[in-house]
Amino acid sequence: MKNIIKFSLYSSVILALVIVSGCAKTISPEQFQDLPYKYNVRIMRDTWGVPHIFGESDPDVAFGLAYAHAEDDYQTIEGTLLAARGKLASVYGPKAAPNDYMVHLLRVWDVVNARYESDLSPETKALCNAYADGLNYYAYLHPRQVHAGLYPARGIDVVAGFVHKVPLFFDLDKTLIEIFNAVALPDYTKQDSTRKSAWFTDRSTLGSNTFGISPRRSARGETFFAINSHQPWEGPVAWYEIHLHSNEGWDMVGGTFPGAPTVLHGHNRNLGWAHTVNRPDLQDVYVLEINPDNPNQYRFDGQWRDLEIRQAPIEVKILGPIHWTFKKEVLWSVYGPVIRRPHATYALRYAAFGMVRQVEQWYRMNKAVSFDEWFDAMRIRAIPCFNCGYADREGNICYLYNALIPQRPEIYDWSEYLPGNTSKTLWKEYIPFEELPMVKNPESGIIINSNSTPFRATIGDENPDPADYSKTCGIETHLTNRARRLLELLGADESITEDEFTAYKYDMSYSTQSKMAAYVQRLLAAPLPDDDIVQEAAAILKAWDLRTNPENTGAAIAMLSLRTFLDDDVNDVSTDELIEHFVAAAYDLKEHHGRIDVPWQNVNRLIRGDVDLGLGGGPDILHAVWADPVKGARLRGKSGDSYVLLATWDKNGKVHSRSIHQYGSATLDKTSPHYDDQAPLFVKRQLKKVWMDEAEIRAHLEREYRPGEEIIP
Repeated sequence: MKNIIKFSLYSSVILALVIVSGCAKTISPEQFQDLPYKYNVRIMRDTWGVPHIFGESDPDVAFGLAYAHAEDDYQTIEGTLLAARGKLASVYGPKAAPNDYMVHLLRVWDVVNARYESDLSPETKALCNAYADGLNYYAYLHPRQVHAGLYPARGIDVVAGFVHKVPLFFDLDKTLIEIFNAVALPDYTKQDSTRKSAWFTDRSTLGSNTFGISPRRSARGETFFAINSHQPWEGPVAWYEIHLHSNEGWDMVGGTFPGAPTVLHGHNRNLGWAHTVNRPDLQDVYVLEINPDNPNQYRFDGQWRDLEIRQAPIEVKILGPIHWTFKKEVLWSVYGPVIRRPHATYALRYAAFGMVRQVEQWYRMNKAVSFDEWFDAMRIRAIPCFNCGYADREGNICYLYNALIPQRPEIYDWSEYLPGNTSKTLWKEYIPFEELPMVKNPESGIIINSNSTPFRATIGDENPDPADYSKTCGIETHLTNRARRLLELLGADESITEDEFTAYKYDMSYSTQSKMAAYVQRLLAAPLPDDDIVQEAAAILKAWDLRTNPENTGAAIAMLSLRTFLDDDVNDVSTDELIEHFVAAAYDLKEHHGRIDVPWQNVNRLIRGDVDLGLGGGPDILHAVWADPVKGARLRGKSGDSYVLLATWDKNGKVHSRSIHQYGSATLDKTSPHYDDQAPLFVKRQLKKVWMDEAEIRAHLEREYRPGEEIIP
């Protein structure tokens, strides 16, 4: 067991959260049987299975949300609780141990226990407690799905889930993997050091879209808003569609993740927001100078300091009922967590450590009814990253580069490893909120972000100026293809209709200025083999129009050849690599499809159980689909466009919206008709109406019940 913590954190967490175990335990009836009498809530499932949670109070709604979500995805929610408690390995074995080690290393529970009572409002704690009770009641009624030692769930567990996830939002897990995989100490003093951490790379094939159109640019005075995050299609960060309604003014539709008691992005009747991933520099790695006479001391400002040392107990399931608890050293320094490796000792420092108000911030965003209220919620700054697009009934649109960026002196290259022996590298403050890049109500009537630079968030001269921001911020400067296409499409249309807005969201083209276009030109200029199949493929590629519509007969050879290079700088990919992939793709298509000019939808597929449907779109396309190869020269979609929500406020301020999910509301229940009922619409790029009024919901009602009534007469 000595090597149990060889780091592969991200994959192990994802694996652990989605495994379904048959290890059933009994819940005490006395503990939970009276919970439904405490909460006044009804769950109304529409004909798509989407839950509309109607409660008297906000906690009533949170109770119902937890119960309804558990009906569709209990194992994943339970996994989030286990992960936050550092107990994944006790259920899922050694592969989950890295998560539990990380919980101890980052002192998740030190933070939560110290801050929960003092930092959170009574309203937020009541909300989290009610959500936990919803899970408790579901567990009581479904004991065979429950693992020992997890219940009762508590409100503090819900908050700990967010504290646990926050560092993963900006890839701290990947930094830990980098440190654990290192075999030698890099020279951080060299200006030509080659270290490039995950948050500095141009990861153009990951991400999301948001864009808004104000009445200045719409055809009939409407405000249009696209909420279009690109998430994995399965697992702990797959979107779940909900509608939350209380008599205390909560009336929100949108998407949430397992374990979250609020909508994470969506809209209410007054306003809406969307998140896209941004990648400022929110973390730093330091190399500590260790005392040669005492390995538990490090030098800081000319003096030796003692490392704080703990032994973290990590319980691991070995086989069946056999468990073993081993102790793992966890260290702490003035910078934060410390990792001791054979060749060096590293310290970490990252944004938002010590903050527990993530739930409260999202809750206040849900309840906001005006631009000012929403901005006040954003000023809490417990959510340390994510771009925000915003729109509302008054016609306001806004882009915000939301980030908790440390204030750092420019005497160091903060993208490299840093000296850990001086207070000069110990930052303590963040860039003020009002100084973040943002665009409010631009004259152009357009705001956009597709994981691209905040310095091109609109058209015209109202963009933030990159000269105002230090390079130590690590703010992106690149444009994704999706951003280019939005600027091209929206910039060319000064009177946008709702149909046009939808069509732009589902654009399936690469810009002529995109990486894909550059790769195609390089490949066509390369010395390709004088081979009939390769030359046929070259002719098809030459005629390709850079589109990925389902019927397109040039997209398959282009995508199979070049999609894996979209994360790379064009100049970093050799011509030989391009040729090798191109030749292999040509032969694969010929072998498995009998032709090279095969329609793209024959290759690009949505596969879910017995459903196997053709798709358009592709990597870094506005209709985004990222996929993994499967047998027969085909691709299986795995992420990208997932939960899509398009909202319109008419000129009188009345909202309506349309949405689609790649599968359906029943995330894990293969026996449910809603396991895959939205997939046929999704592949046709069709949207369904979002119902918010109770009368409309009842006109499209599948069933209505209080939690537990569906199984208790």
